[in-house]
Amino acid sequence: MATMGPWSRVRVAKCQMLVTSFFVLLLGLSAATLAALTYFGAHFAVIGRASSDKTPYEAMHRWAFYTTSSLAGLLALGAVLGAVATVREAGGLMAGGFLCFALVFGALAQVVFWGFHNPTQVEDAVLDVYDLAYEWAARNLSGAPRQQLVAIQDTFLCCGKSSPFGLLGDVEASLCRGQQAARQDCLQEIRSFLTMHRNVACALTGTGLALTVYAMLLSSFLWFAIRSGGGLDRKCKYTLSQRVPGCQAAEPSFFRHSQDSPQLQPPTEADVVHGCPGARGPSGALSCSRMTGTL
Repeated sequence: MATMGPWSRVRVAKCQMLVTSFFVLLLGLSAATLAALTYFGAHFAVIGRASSDKTPYEAMHRWAFYTTSSLAGLLALGAVLGAVATVREAGGLMAGGFLCFALVFGALAQVVFWGFHNPTQVEDAVLDVYDLAYEWAARNLSGAPRQQLVAIQDTFLCCGKSSPFGLLGDVEASLCRGQQAARQDCLQEIRSFLTMHRNVACALTGTGLALTVYAMLLSSFLWFAIRSGGGLDRKCKYTLSQRVPGCQAAEPSFFRHSQDSPQLQPPTEADVVHGCPGARGPSGALSCSRMTGTL
């Protein structure tokens, strides 16, 4: 069974790097879409309008948006640098792509660590906003708090919240009338929405960790290949040199007269090659020079 040569392995790694860069770019676009939905989506926007600047939700909301946007930008930049470096065989660009992938991997590892130790922090912050809006609406049935609560309930298609004692007062019961009374508990609906959003974020995070690790391995391998070989592929370019005036090595008879003897003597290798730069070698082959090629 034939083994794969070193340059064959490099070509396979180049193809894998291009495919990996494409998927990393798609992951970056998905992360940017998630960031936009998190910041401008109807569900998070209505919660943001009901919260105040002093609540933990507002700071957490901005942190999630800026972090996800930054990761999306780094993923896209790393994918572009990796693809261009693979095509052009540029070691500097390949190193830049590796740095982008390493930064994304470190940030995603921190996100996983934070989510493992604070699994319900986001959910608690959102539910606190709803509880506060619910209390304000119960105290003021005709003001802005009531409009904010109605906007939240219409967005999540829910109404009110269940009482731990099983009975609601007249004020709480007045917040859900008619068809709204048939809707589910808002706390359950908010938890369901956040669970779905968290599952999507976890899927993207896991995919990002796998892709960045694989991209770092490929980029480091290709970088060493570029630095060690000066190019990822080798091709031979044949050139025919010009003949030097007065050179006698290319005579048709391949013999020359000796100055000391009238006998014909065969030319030496020094006469053919070194003495005449434009002549062919002793075997008649053309000169071969190496050149760098690409896929």
